[in-house]
Amino acid sequence: MNFKNSKPIFIQIADQVCNRVLSGEYIADERIPSIRDLAIELEVNLNTINRSYERLQQEGIIYNKRGIGYFISPEALRKIKSIKHSQFLEEVLPSVFKEMILLDLGMDDLVKAFDQYCQENK
Repeated sequence: MNFKNSKPIFIQIADQVCNRVLSGEYIADERIPSIRDLAIELEVNLNTINRSYERLQQEGIIYNKRGIGYFISPEALRKIKSIKHSQFLEEVLPSVFKEMILLDLGMDDLVKAFDQYCQENK
């Protein structure tokens, strides 16, 4: 995994777990890698993975079965989509709109680009 300097590593790891849920790689009530296994895989400190898993637990995305491991919550997909939806509307779109204004692009241009993207990525 290539980490970015703009975000703490433990948050990037939590985001990666969420993206795996969104992609269907992890499904509800499925066991995910242990803290130790994921730390080895990503070549990070155990405490970093622990912080990621704690964050995901607090958000209700994973749960711990004592002595067995961590599992994806049945509500994980819905919760992740809700969180990502809010982040998109509050963080991503304002910068897109700002660029659109600077470049004198209208909603028609945005819709056209979106339609083209959807056709190319079916």
